[in-house]
Amino acid sequence: MREAFVKTMTEILDEDPLSALVLADISAGAFGHVHSDRLINVGIREQLMVGVAGGLALTGLRPVVHTYAPFLVERAFEQVKLDFGHQGVTGVLVSVGASYDWTEGGFTHMSPRDVTLLDSIPGWTVHVPGHRDEVPALLRAAVASDDQVYIRLSTQENREAHPAGLHLVKSGWGGPLVVAVGPMLDRVLEATAGLDVSVAYAATARPLDTEALRELAYTNEVVLVEPYLAGTSAHLVSAALSDRPHRLLSLGVGREELRRYGTPADHDRLHGLTAEGIRASLDAFTAQRVNS
Repeated sequence: MREAFVKTMTEILDEDPLSALVLADISAGAFGHVHSDRLINVGIREQLMVGVAGGLALTGLRPVVHTYAPFLVERAFEQVKLDFGHQGVTGVLVSVGASYDWTEGGFTHMSPRDVTLLDSIPGWTVHVPGHRDEVPALLRAAVASDDQVYIRLSTQENREAHPAGLHLVKSGWGGPLVVAVGPMLDRVLEATAGLDVSVAYAATARPLDTEALRELAYTNEVVLVEPYLAGTSAHLVSAALSDRPHRLLSLGVGREELRRYGTPADHDRLHGLTAEGIRASLDAFTAQRVNS
């Protein structure tokens, strides 16, 4: 996904004289010195990076800001809030690292709370691509728009790309609707093999297509599987189904901090985000309905 971003962003800089890219050392070597007048590397100063991007937006440029998720959203959150939101300007934030792609970097390089934080600021569109081939179209649309957009890149991905929008991937008749966000789809499909459930895919988490959700969740049971903090989108699902009785299970990264860094696979297992872990949670959720 990161390589797809670099390639597409380089093309955008070539094509669009109003586009600009602001970096804080991360990925600077990948871009070299192309369009040095609109490619600004501020060094390891992430708050400044976001502030500069907000200033560029005030001049009429369309800034794209890129670094690791914890540095882009968590460390520079005040600047995102003020220099974009409060000033009433827009831009595109593109992160790498996701929740725990580079576990060897330690907790400083992990950001399972990024989408939750941005969710506290109104107006942000959030894309969570599940495959590298989904990145170019999402990035081009983001730069061409006048919206505040966050694109969350990851090293984890599905085997193939899928269309944008909340859409059905697997049909069931009597079980819950399982919504897989971004790179969670393949493991959800593996977890639900042989189960009478429906599976929907979403690469756009904000705004979540709640109309499609209402239509697909005809059993009034939803299982939400997100690659970041568990429950991040629970309030949207609950609001969408507030006029009818429903059950919701939210799966994702747990709130407990894992002190041993391990590998991404270790974190998936400990947070219950492997296919086996998701299947166990689904079985328990279904059993609760049967027992009640």
